[in-house]
Amino acid sequence: MKKLSLRKRAALELFRRIRKNKVVLHELRTLFWECTLRCNISCQHCGSDCRVVADQPDMPVEDFLKVVDSITPHVNPNKVLVIFTGGEALVRKDIEVCGLELYRRGYPWGIVSNGLYLTRERLDSLLASGLHSITISLDGFEEAHNWLRCHPKSYEKALNAVRMLVEEKEIAWDIVTCANKKNIADLPAFKDFLLSIGVKNWRIFTIFPVGRASELPELQLSNDEFTAVLDFIRETRKEGKIHVNYGCEGFLGEYETEVRDHFYQCNAGVSTASVLADGSISGCPSIRANFHQGNVYNDSFPEVWENRFKPFRDRKWAKKGICADCKLFRYCEGNGMHLHDDKGDLLFCHYQRINE
Repeated sequence: MKKLSLRKRAALELFRRIRKNKVVLHELRTLFWECTLRCNISCQHCGSDCRVVADQPDMPVEDFLKVVDSITPHVNPNKVLVIFTGGEALVRKDIEVCGLELYRRGYPWGIVSNGLYLTRERLDSLLASGLHSITISLDGFEEAHNWLRCHPKSYEKALNAVRMLVEEKEIAWDIVTCANKKNIADLPAFKDFLLSIGVKNWRIFTIFPVGRASELPELQLSNDEFTAVLDFIRETRKEGKIHVNYGCEGFLGEYETEVRDHFYQCNAGVSTASVLADGSISGCPSIRANFHQGNVYNDSFPEVWENRFKPFRDRKWAKKGICADCKLFRYCEGNGMHLHDDKGDLLFCHYQRINE
């Protein structure tokens, strides 16, 4: 294992103290609503295994707004971002109804979308309902993107969505790219393409082996490929032409603060919560293992948030397996919650991957 520099370790120690205070306060800052498990495409890497017709019915808007109203006395709405996710949020025709109600209550809100249904008319409708931010998935050039998304028009529609957003000055937006064996060689050329069309904010993530992603070897990078992606992000950040970040998952040792704007932290259950499609209350929607802490149809969300998120806030239970004797556990705390299975076992370690 490569040793951390003294400077990096000192900075991590300072951040660790700040982090501990953040856990104590556990102020809600991001609330995801998994508003549907329906989707208009069938992505190779979908952790939720979403389909055009989902077994789980969509949660009614009024049920989610009851949750929001229960939270409102305990937070500053202006400081809590509500994010619609899925599935594909835009398969719902009532997103604007909910968005406008959130706007009236003082909550900024955003959407994560594959862009397939983001027409000019739909974007105008969302903006009129108070849309604050949006993320569009664009996974490389046409062949690689359509292969991953399993839809012949996906790239065309996503690119059209990005071109519309380039012209919008009043909302925050970025694109997110899944790095895999099909597109990593094209990342430098894709970066230049993004710059040419006016993209300023870009996130790159890698796939963890959950859901469909566990069954397709092309999605999993080798350790050398994973490290190469981090090196690409680091060099791109040094260039300063496009603001690029690696996704939030995983402690990265010496790469910390060099491929992201901040030190690694898993905010699930600390400042981030989710209301899932069936009403389950959890950390972030990327967590597919059963770390649910309650259900909005049976429990008070504020009570659950205040008292039932111990597995997220006290991670001593994660110090087992490959984490048991790790000297860097104090900074990593067992990696992201989404990388643990139902037994709490870690699926893989990012830090180990870049040091093997």
